[in-house]
Amino acid sequence: MEYDLWLMRIEQYFLMTDYSLWEVIKNGNKACWDEKLLMEAIEKRYGGNKEPKKVHRTLLKQQYENFVASSPETLDQTFDRLQKLISQLELHEEVIQQEDMNLKLLRSLPAEWKNHALIWRNKAEL
Repeated sequence: MEYDLWLMRIEQYFLMTDYSLWEVIKNGNKACWDEKLLMEAIEKRYGGNKEPKKVHRTLLKQQYENFVASSPETLDQTFDRLQKLISQLELHEEVIQQEDMNLKLLRSLPAEWKNHALIWRNKAEL
């Protein structure tokens, strides 16, 4: 009985912390010898060929250009969403200057933040 409980707990632990390690424990550490399986694993890991990456980069650029804060969103949520978008763009080798990021955030804020944004934009030390 104790072993069954331990087994269940350790399985849950690995499932929550490192699923790929659990897969190795469960299925063994087999090498992928089949060429088709190997290519599928590479595409899954690295994201396919150049065309889907180019389309994804274009979509991310459009999202960045059209980025606006929604009114029920807090400032932290808006900032986090913008940072995530910028990180995704950087993964696609898009370089965005810090000043551009700051201005994008300030310009995207809802109307109730416009006075604050104007002050922040005009402060040299910020």
